[in-house]
Amino acid sequence: MEDSSASQRHLKKGFLTALMEAASLRTPSFKEDTYLISHLKASEKKALQDLRDKLAAVASSTADGSPTMWGIPLLSSADERSDVVLLKFLRARDFRMADAHAMLEKCLAWRREFGAETMAAAEEEDLGLGDLKGAVAYMHGFDREGHPVCYNAYGVFKDQEKYERVFGDEEKLQRFLRWRVQVMERGIKLLHFKPGAVNSIIQVTDLKDMPKRELRVASNRILSLFQDNYPEMVARKIFINVPWYFSVLYSMFSPFLTQRTKSKFVICKEGNVAETLYKFIRPEDIPVQYGGLGRPGNLQNGPPKPASEFTVRGGEKVNIQIEGIEANAAITWDIVVGGWDLEYTAEFIPNAEGSYTIAVEKPRKVGPSEEAIHNTYTPREPGKLVLSVDNSASGRKKVAAYRYTVRRPTTAF
Repeated sequence: MEDSSASQRHLKKGFLTALMEAASLRTPSFKEDTYLISHLKASEKKALQDLRDKLAAVASSTADGSPTMWGIPLLSSADERSDVVLLKFLRARDFRMADAHAMLEKCLAWRREFGAETMAAAEEEDLGLGDLKGAVAYMHGFDREGHPVCYNAYGVFKDQEKYERVFGDEEKLQRFLRWRVQVMERGIKLLHFKPGAVNSIIQVTDLKDMPKRELRVASNRILSLFQDNYPEMVARKIFINVPWYFSVLYSMFSPFLTQRTKSKFVICKEGNVAETLYKFIRPEDIPVQYGGLGRPGNLQNGPPKPASEFTVRGGEKVNIQIEGIEANAAITWDIVVGGWDLEYTAEFIPNAEGSYTIAVEKPRKVGPSEEAIHNTYTPREPGKLVLSVDNSASGRKKVAAYRYTVRRPTTAF
């Protein structure tokens, strides 16, 4: 890990280089199986006990009292959550107890000074950054393994006026850092801190339109702050809409990364976003702008309704039939194809012979940047709804998903 002089050099490097270095840091196993005490080596168990003893000795000689972090008492041997926290710091320093203790003490001091311990539970601070909520950095849903997912997208700052308003001077930058820490703290609040459970998050970073030169200072400060104070908190880093030069940079660094590190680091170029994210996250948990079905506000009513996934092969037309729809029943559906660029239509076919098929949505070419389709239809007679996606003009396979609900007609008495 970096010493103080190396940290200074780190801040002088470009944003993409800093991202690569962050990716090369040790991260917890994606399967989260390394927090079980029974799985530790004898030397690692000793380091854990030594760290706990060192913390107790320091606590007894100061007026700070027993240390806590994320509401977890670190000196409670009866609380298995404390083992998870302490092991994060130990792994961040390769189980060098003295280094882990120094890192932990600095982190505790920073959290006291920053007020980080209460940020997740407090109402959102009035930092004048309301327009960044749900756009720049935000928690949205979970991956297939149950990890909370944090999305980061800094392309909005290509607008120079917005950039100056948020990062124009040191005071503004500090305000943004405080806002960004609050997002992180709320994500950590979703973790279990239990051996064998979910103890880290997924980071998805959108590099589209990111003004890398302008954001160099801010991005390095964020990376440094998170590296120093949130060790082993990221299970996987997914970069989407990656420009060609990032891929070139990765190819240069890749030979120097361990296989374990590379397995956590995912690079996705523009055009493959949905296909990549579907591997790790269910479509109902992916925001609509990235080829999913998740819309702002959906999660306020509890977990999203699961979607059915399917693929549309090149040259193929897929018809999805939703049968058994009663007269006057309202059917609502969502459908999305990653990257679209194909023809879509929806029609209702009545059960009665001689009835005409109704074009609910006329055939139209859906552009590659369009989001999920959401619609509702109430038929006057029973029948079935057919959703069609026609990929005949393309040779490329595409991921897709749909879901629907049917609200039966009310019966008057």
